[in-house]
Amino acid sequence: MSVELAGEGWLDDLLPESGLTPSQQRVADVISRNPQLASYADIAEIAKRTAVNNSTVVRAAQAMGFRGWPDLQRELRARFLVKITTEDTLTVHGKYRSPVHDAINHDLENLRLTLESNAPEDVEAAIRTLADATSILVVGMGSFSAPGVVMAHLGSTMGYPISLESRGGVFLATASNSLGPGDVLVIINIWRSIKQVITAAELAHKAGATVVAITDMRRGRLAEIADHSLVVPSEGISFFQSVTATTSVVYGLLAGMEAAHPERSRATIRRSQQLWQELDIHLD
Repeated sequence: MSVELAGEGWLDDLLPESGLTPSQQRVADVISRNPQLASYADIAEIAKRTAVNNSTVVRAAQAMGFRGWPDLQRELRARFLVKITTEDTLTVHGKYRSPVHDAINHDLENLRLTLESNAPEDVEAAIRTLADATSILVVGMGSFSAPGVVMAHLGSTMGYPISLESRGGVFLATASNSLGPGDVLVIINIWRSIKQVITAAELAHKAGATVVAITDMRRGRLAEIADHSLVVPSEGISFFQSVTATTSVVYGLLAGMEAAHPERSRATIRRSQQLWQELDIHLD
């Protein structure tokens, strides 16, 4: 399968305003003409097709605001998957030998890339923002609401004023309407951007709320809005995206939030455990 994305602006927002050197521009041209190749190929293949050395490919990626070729390639891969149809992802991924084993191995790689993609100081800054929030609204739609359910449920268990909105429409409008200074909006948006969610984030940001984004793209409209962005590779082995790395990031944020207010968290957890007993929730 060949997908032609050139001319659709899929790369334009990555190019620096100051421009690229002629050799770096050749790298950008190859990426633009061959989006599927660029999302898979190693640095040597890109250098060969561009008639430059490997270091020039690295410098081109850095000129576009990335740490190097692997960091840029993850962005290109996410953009490529957005541009093709859901059915076409089955063709791109091909057949797998063992669905469970292949899915786990793929998620192990996603988790490794997540570690590479997020500096500890960026994670700590997001945790501080969440820990200091007056209120927290988590927004995630469809299967991507699953990490949001975890975040809102366990955050509430620790005593945080946190809620989840996963329905969109008037429900999203009502939930985000009161956000302002001191409040935090957590957007979980991977794969295709959802217009309602991005618009709600823009309006909340204008109202003074802080936006924390968990996304698989380092650049783009959501990244421009967000005060804090955490990047999570999300490709799965079938037609769907994986939320494993996103969920792991959510668990890390929750652990940091607990450590930020340990006495309150433990007191609330104790009360929750008492309620579980009184409500006779568990079997034993």
